[in-house]
Amino acid sequence: MKTIFITGASTGLGKATAKLFAGNGWNVIATMRKPENETELNRIHNITLLPLDVTNPVQIKDTTKKAIASGNIDVVFNNAGYGLIGPLETVTDEQLVRQLDTNVLGVIRVTQAFIPYFREKQNGLFISTTSVGGLITFPFSSVYHATKWALEGWSESMAFELTKFGIGIKTVSPGGIKTDFVTRSLDTSSHPAYNKWVEKLYAGIHEDNFTPAEQIAEVVYEAATDGKDKLRYLAGADAHAAYAQRLQVGDEAFRKGFDQLFFGN
Repeated sequence: MKTIFITGASTGLGKATAKLFAGNGWNVIATMRKPENETELNRIHNITLLPLDVTNPVQIKDTTKKAIASGNIDVVFNNAGYGLIGPLETVTDEQLVRQLDTNVLGVIRVTQAFIPYFREKQNGLFISTTSVGGLITFPFSSVYHATKWALEGWSESMAFELTKFGIGIKTVSPGGIKTDFVTRSLDTSSHPAYNKWVEKLYAGIHEDNFTPAEQIAEVVYEAATDGKDKLRYLAGADAHAAYAQRLQVGDEAFRKGFDQLFFGN
């Protein structure tokens, strides 16, 4: 029986992925900041809960050791993350550090902690939740995009060194996900000088186009099980459509088109 280690498994995509893999006969190590508050995953016999705040380097090392000691790990799914929206001028240093610490350094540190284990057994797979926002950009999301573009580039570079030891690395790039992301996993900043444009941005986002977390989890499962030497997996119709359009029309035309879409008359 194979085992997957998941970060950010308390809600949304992380929880949906844990349930999907468990339902398909995998052992699941589901990590979250407060596992004592979990009321659903703890009832599934092949899911083990462990505490993990990916901004805590000491806890990353401790939890990784516990996971490895519990049995063979086949896949590490770096899923923990959140969004930050607002004009850069108004982003506090605390918000900036927290966003980078969670979305980038957390992924890198968890990966780093598992590499020696995978290298010694000459097998293993890392999957990271990036975003279509790691391939295209939206207005007033510069720091969030900085983290997701960073993960895409980091993953592509890591592939060179990991594949030498039989270790895979992949990214799953969702579009909008129908979860409580906006209320739970979204940080914001604001300033009166920008409000009219930020309000237009929000008005242009339609959750009807978002994809259920369960469908995105199926793409994670595909990435974990298809055996392909493939780096990127787009997830959701909106992500596929937006990225295809960027490739078709080119970077500059796409950027200008998005500006017109959100802020044009």
